Amino acid sequence: MNHDPFIVPPGTKISLKNDYNPSYQTSSEEKVDANIKLTAGIQQLANYQNILYAQNTYALLIIFQAMDAAGKDSTIKHVMSGINPQGCQVFSFKAPSAEELDHDYLWRSMKALPERGRIGIFNRSYYEEVLVVRVHPEILEKQQLHCIPKGKQIWQQRFEEINNFEKYLVNNGIIVLKFFLNVSKKEQKKRFLDRINSPEKHWKFSDSDVKERAFWDDYMNAYEEVFNHTSTEFAPWYIIPADRKWFTRLIVADIICKKLQELNLQYPTLTEEHKQRLLEAKKMLESED
Repeated sequence: MNHDPFIVPPGTKISLKNDYNPSYQTSSEEKVDANIKLTAGIQQLANYQNILYAQNTYALLIIFQAMDAAGKDSTIKHVMSGINPQGCQVFSFKAPSAEELDHDYLWRSMKALPERGRIGIFNRSYYEEVLVVRVHPEILEKQQLHCIPKGKQIWQQRFEEINNFEKYLVNNGIIVLKFFLNVSKKEQKKRFLDRINSPEKHWKFSDSDVKERAFWDDYMNAYEEVFNHTSTEFAPWYIIPADRKWFTRLIVADIICKKLQELNLQYPTLTEEHKQRLLEAKKMLESED
């Protein structure tokens, strides 16, 4: 599958409204066929994860950002359904705790980075520091910063810091995949109403979700700034259409599989000494009564 329509080209400026359609799907994809392909992709991902774990050289960090009700949780649940839990870890980043506010804004993310051989998933991430904090700048006052650069300087500074952080990760074998699930305002409203009208989904809904919806345009502007400044050659952003969940899951799974395939993962090669020990162990087992 061609992923070019979903990548934010590094060094360019994009418009979410004009360049990326939340309802987009390839002309050849239908829901039934997509579910079949997703099942195959989940199995392929499981195979790659086994080799990633065995090789123990790379780690994969997958970041999901989105507006509320875009489908982050369900995408993680479906795409990662075939993964061995021992080789995968998911972190959801909420409002910082008192302990976290006593550290720099990347500290809690650094603590949650995946080990070599594992897949780490960030459900929201350090990008909240240039998204929700930008939309609600009063949050900066609680971060105990020694100084706050004026105007847009704080955001430019953080874009640079985030790019440097991700470059450091990639240089050290932690591959970074960044997904923005692009849901439309109309579809978000539909999903909110569905949560309100379905008792079994009430737990998913908070009145704060509707309050944040009032800042929709501010969030879209903040996201565009993020994409324009932090989509890089070593860690590009993928903007995934999210109005059709089945298509979202298919594309995300395919991109993850392709990235793992590009790593040319291999099971460890045994030394002659190790092979000899295996043969000796085999003989011992076969000689037992």
